Amino acid sequence: MNWADLWAALALLLILEGLMPFFSPRGYRNLVQQMAAMPESALRYTGLGMMLFGLFCLYLVRG
Repeated sequence: MNWADLWAALALLLILEGLMPFFSPRGYRNLVQQMAAMPESALRYTGLGMMLFGLFCLYLVRG
């Protein structure tokens, strides 16, 4: 495992996570409020879906 790849992936994660609050702070605030109102099970399944999609994308790129 190359540690530089891990740090690059974390840096890209931070960049992507920062895009929405930068370009649409009001939309981001509304999204966070909606997420706070969601039941925990829905948040868990959303997180699971995002992880599985990320693994699929990683497989396609690094396959």
